[in-house]
Amino acid sequence: MKAGCCIKHTTFLPIFVAAQHETATMSNQLTPKQRGFLFPAEWHPHRATWLSFPHTEASWTYDRQPKMLPAYVEFIKTISEGEKVCINAHNELVKQTIQLHLLNAGVDMNRIELPLHATNDSWCRDHGPGIVINPETKERLILNWGYNAWGGKYPPFNNDDLIPVAIAHYLGLEYVTPGIIMEGGSVEFNGKGTVMTSRACLLNENRNPHLHQGQIEQYLCEYYGVDQVLWVGDGIVGDDTDGHIDDTVRFVNEDTVVTVVEENKADANYAVLQENLHELKQMRLLNGKQLNIIELPMPTPVYSDELRLPASYANFYISNAAVIVPTFRCANDQRALDILSQCFRDRKVVGIDSTEIVWGLGSFHCLSQQEPLL
Repeated sequence: MKAGCCIKHTTFLPIFVAAQHETATMSNQLTPKQRGFLFPAEWHPHRATWLSFPHTEASWTYDRQPKMLPAYVEFIKTISEGEKVCINAHNELVKQTIQLHLLNAGVDMNRIELPLHATNDSWCRDHGPGIVINPETKERLILNWGYNAWGGKYPPFNNDDLIPVAIAHYLGLEYVTPGIIMEGGSVEFNGKGTVMTSRACLLNENRNPHLHQGQIEQYLCEYYGVDQVLWVGDGIVGDDTDGHIDDTVRFVNEDTVVTVVEENKADANYAVLQENLHELKQMRLLNGKQLNIIELPMPTPVYSDELRLPASYANFYISNAAVIVPTFRCANDQRALDILSQCFRDRKVVGIDSTEIVWGLGSFHCLSQQEPLL
């Protein structure tokens, strides 16, 4: 796999910058990378984790929400053991509902922030803010990527598209608007200059049809502050995001990835995951090193009304206190937890039953977006 190149000049992308203003104004042409910003790896310390509380039938019908909420609340409680949890509350009624659920679960409410931010759906990984940091100046900057609900699949998404700016105002941070569609679940970082993504998603014509691969690599490099883009092919069956990387390949340290593999050759995921594995073996990092690759099994297929759901152990979330792993009531759950426990020796690995959550076509990583600490 040949890494993507990043150009160095200052004029190829228009940058719109605003801080505490509703309308962005044209600013200088320095990109975040040229200003010294970078996107840290997920294991970098967090100030908080951002979530968007479910309040409509967008992902879980009203009869399904009571079934998924216990696992969702357990997820919040586990994160809160090591950092703040900021939950976008659609309105005052939703805020009161959140407070009731968390108090009943014994969550320390001093660890919770509940800003009133209107939302359409709950997948904060994709509509939430990408926050880059400048280690030298000790600044943070929000990336206000465009959001179109995975290629316009699930309108309306107008409120979700505004969430990064709302959070920029809430935190008092500057934000930049690249002007293209990008979702947090489509990119995976090692914190040392490399981002990994999938061709099936970022090259899909339902995102940015006016851009070719090289131009997309330029955006990734100049806004996320990376030097290398690595590409795999596709995602798993049932993934309505067109192949998000956070269901297939995840960095666990700067030169090691876990990648899901399907052991049943008759399964629809077998061939595509083998192809991804083959591509990973050809890749080299910026220092010339080959990736360390750890294979992670897939769970037994999870179905709902004959629909294959995107159940994957790779959709774990790395919080300050724990690595939170979705489990699916099957024999491979413990194998996956044991493998990830060997990968993360510095924090506990916690499995939470995601069988009801994945009915909404995502899991813990899809639900969350980290706010890095400086």
